[in-house]
Amino acid sequence: MSTPTDTIVSLRESLAQVRTEVGKAVVGQDGAVTGLIIALLARGHVLLEGVPGVAKTLLVRSLSQALSLETKRVQFTPDLMPGDVTGSLIYDARAGEFEFRNGPVFTNILLADEINRTPPKTQSALLEAMEERQVSVDGRTLPLPDPFIVAATMNPIEYEGTYSLPEAQLDRFLLKLVLDVPERDAEFEVLRRHAAGFDPRDLTAAGVTAVLGAEQLAAAQAAVMEVGSSADVLAYIVDLARATRRSPSVKLGVSPRGTTALLAATKAWAWLSGYDSITPDHVQAMVLPVWRHRIQLQPEAELEGVSVDAILRSVLQQVQVPI
Repeated sequence: MSTPTDTIVSLRESLAQVRTEVGKAVVGQDGAVTGLIIALLARGHVLLEGVPGVAKTLLVRSLSQALSLETKRVQFTPDLMPGDVTGSLIYDARAGEFEFRNGPVFTNILLADEINRTPPKTQSALLEAMEERQVSVDGRTLPLPDPFIVAATMNPIEYEGTYSLPEAQLDRFLLKLVLDVPERDAEFEVLRRHAAGFDPRDLTAAGVTAVLGAEQLAAAQAAVMEVGSSADVLAYIVDLARATRRSPSVKLGVSPRGTTALLAATKAWAWLSGYDSITPDHVQAMVLPVWRHRIQLQPEAELEGVSVDAILRSVLQQVQVPI
């Protein structure tokens, strides 16, 4: 059953209001806000990369408040154990049996802060949760809340005491969003708000209010699924992916999972933009955030300073666009 037009218009307006609400707390990161909304609509996870102090954590907290969703934060450290994320069995002396205590992963938005600071064993504890949206323990399978996304942060300049994320885990992230230091005017606005008494720990005082709930978000996700895609545009996505695999600077190109991820994100962006079907323009807008973390460069290309973003821009220029 298709979603009524008036409902779709109302949902789009509400999501536009979400961006306004987040903007009451976060300045100069409009692209990242839109990216997080796209991830929620496409049921995907997000990797947030940026130097400390560019409001990565505040962004996630503000978004969850504007959507009336529960969020929990885990500070990933070298001594963090898998059970610290997913939960663990605790012995109840009175009952004489073990019971499972839910970990922080049982939430709507899990903020995995500095995810690359924990060993691969703990990183892999998130894999089942991210892919299957469930946790298996003691022979039981426990479903996670709906919606559920992981918003993981990484510091791009500090590598001491960090662990590279396994390719299998990187591939589970729908988007990789790069948060840059804001422009001068935006940074001035940040300082002006703090001078006026803004407290990033008190979002209610900042005026961030809930404008959408889980039920409306589920309706928006269903509407996104109805967005059309022509054979020509699907073929364009495939040609782009195959072009990444042929690049001499690339060791590992985009996988078929990468093409389906691009389709999902493109549908969400097209729906947000008011379109009933995806176009090549929508695909091009989403290629960098969806594919930049799915490509491995040749060692010599890395030594020469070649960036994945530059390769993707080159691919976009080379592959013929369907008319």
